[in-house]
Amino acid sequence: MLDINLLRTDPERVRENIRKKFQDAKLPLVDEVVAMDRENRETMQKADSLRNQRKVLSKQIGGLMAKGQKDEAEAVKAQVNALADELAGLEKREEELQAEIRKRMLVIPNIIDDSVPIGRDDSENVEIQRYGEPVVPDFEIPYHVDIMERLSGIDLDAARKTSGNGFYYLMGDIARLHSAILSYGRDFMIDRGFTYCIPPYMIHGNVVSGVMSFAEMENMMYKIEGEDLYLIGTSEHSMIGKFIDTILDESQLPQTLTSYSPCFRKEVGAHGIEERGVYRIHQFEKQEMIVVCKPEDSPMWFDRLWQNTVDFFRSMDIPVRTLECCSGDLADLKVKSLDVEAWSPRQQKYFEVGSCSNLGDAQARRLQIRVKGADGKKYLAHTLNNTCVAPPRMLIAFLENNLQADGRVRIPEVLRPYMGGKEFIG
Repeated sequence: MLDINLLRTDPERVRENIRKKFQDAKLPLVDEVVAMDRENRETMQKADSLRNQRKVLSKQIGGLMAKGQKDEAEAVKAQVNALADELAGLEKREEELQAEIRKRMLVIPNIIDDSVPIGRDDSENVEIQRYGEPVVPDFEIPYHVDIMERLSGIDLDAARKTSGNGFYYLMGDIARLHSAILSYGRDFMIDRGFTYCIPPYMIHGNVVSGVMSFAEMENMMYKIEGEDLYLIGTSEHSMIGKFIDTILDESQLPQTLTSYSPCFRKEVGAHGIEERGVYRIHQFEKQEMIVVCKPEDSPMWFDRLWQNTVDFFRSMDIPVRTLECCSGDLADLKVKSLDVEAWSPRQQKYFEVGSCSNLGDAQARRLQIRVKGADGKKYLAHTLNNTCVAPPRMLIAFLENNLQADGRVRIPEVLRPYMGGKEFIG
């Protein structure tokens, strides 16, 4: 959510940002907010004036009563009552205006960074760099579910009976590999100085609206019926929510956290749920990175976060590339975003395995995450998040890049301690 002062002083900058994101339907919101904000400030000023008048008149009543001038006191009381009725109307209008302003402000997108490439959708994202040599072996790479089934590692049919499409049973060495990757991701991030955390898997509605846009919430979040609770779609939601309504001393920054959680997503939209596969599913697990920092430090942390993911995948010899997300592909709260994609030998192309985002002060403004500077002044923090690893999607890249001609799957050296020393499975 933007600072209202930006719309007061430079509404054209907000309009231009909306155009850069190809959301022209939202342009009228700027004028609506500006007009409502002007009316709201005028209403507040008038209300303050009435309160002062009421205060002065109320003092007069006591003086008149003390002098025995009861009739005059009653006349002043009538004026006070009339002011109270008018004031109640103004206060009600204030509430209405503030609610309408907030509703529109929550929809107006955040100001994107000047470095973000302009484009309509993910087809116009820009490749930045490749890491590792993508290899296509001289034998056929089966579909990832076929690899898992040959290793007795997945049961989609049973999951379909118990839960429907978008769920799975992982079994045996594949299930162990899944857990090994998460454990390695946890230790990898701890070794990089991040504090490990396991957060709540459900959060209140005010936290949901604080960390994401309404459209994202509708397409992603599962709500618990009859309660103000939502299942998290990523641990970033509850980890950023951890700081709601807090004032951090500047000396406490940066907050660098790495969190494990299951993630639950409706996956409503164009992509849909795969009937046979684990790329787009309703339930998965993830190791996440979260940073709360000073505004001037967020560009540096953005680069460090995505580099962590690149280093993690390269430590297992999986080729990856980085993509700068264009303006039209950015969620409304994001200032800047970069995707990490892993190489798929079977498809002979890269696919997304992680996403790094700088949200500026948008989440902090919604959740009131403030910092007290050395001079005693308070300001909004910046928040960032990034995926370290999210199996089972990551398993697709892992299995395809480590499959051997004889059907076995090689275990990279860094993972062997988590797999009981095994060098291969199969």
